[in-house]
Amino acid sequence: MHAIILFAHGSRDPLWHKPIQAVAERIAQRAPDTTVRCAYLELTEPDLPTVADQLVTLGATSLCIVPMFLGVGRHAREDLPELIRHLKTAHPSVDITCQPAVGEQARLLDLLAEIALGHANNPNT
Repeated sequence: MHAIILFAHGSRDPLWHKPIQAVAERIAQRAPDTTVRCAYLELTEPDLPTVADQLVTLGATSLCIVPMFLGVGRHAREDLPELIRHLKTAHPSVDITCQPAVGEQARLLDLLAEIALGHANNPNT
């Protein structure tokens, strides 16, 4: 089984994680056979190791981690690679990959620019 983990920072605000969960729901709607879960670095449960362990227990043989960071700061450059090293050690038979942070993806940057331009051209949107 292949699984996707949407990995975000986390927040004490209980409403903060709604957009991340909305992405997970859209993935599930578009690809019902794909298992998707959300995990957080801090301040929000569950954390990445917990989600990875749960997915492996469910039979996941590959995990794709998608960092939901717009900016590529210390968390994406240092903390996440360290977490992935630990996951690979804990689950050596599982193929664990990590995509670039969403903020590095040209498609997302183009979409954000389109949204900004759309609002500038039509202030009622």
